[in-house]
Amino acid sequence: MKLEQAIQSNKFKNETQKAALNVLYTAWWLKTSMSKGLKEFGLTHEQYNVLRILKGKYPEQICVRDIACRMIEKNSNVPRIVDRLEIKKLVKRTTSQLDKRETVITLTQAGILLLEASTKSIDLSMESITSLSDSESLQLNKLLEKMRSTEQ
Repeated sequence: MKLEQAIQSNKFKNETQKAALNVLYTAWWLKTSMSKGLKEFGLTHEQYNVLRILKGKYPEQICVRDIACRMIEKNSNVPRIVDRLEIKKLVKRTTSQLDKRETVITLTQAGILLLEASTKSIDLSMESITSLSDSESLQLNKLLEKMRSTEQ
């Protein structure tokens, strides 16, 4: 669907403004699609992101602060997300052996299994809705990284 149809407007200051709005709209569209897929697994976007971060460090533990630094949504309340994942028995929280003031998190076996199943579902969903070839995806990635080149 063209952006003009989606937002029912064709008035843009210039192509750069239209591109920025297109990125925002597309990000929302992708997030909504992913959220539908994650719902069947009882996960939110943020919970899924935390599980993926933990899987990247597994079997090592990681502290809440380091999880927060790696989140896609930087304003996420990581301690609250971890609380919910712990209630679901998907993660385990312990005190760090190196610094007793620090809490570290690791995936449980249930967390690993749920992450594997949900990732398979999300991957299939993303492949079906994003109709880009590998070369087009590479080009898009380069353009998006160029767009964020001023990020600090």
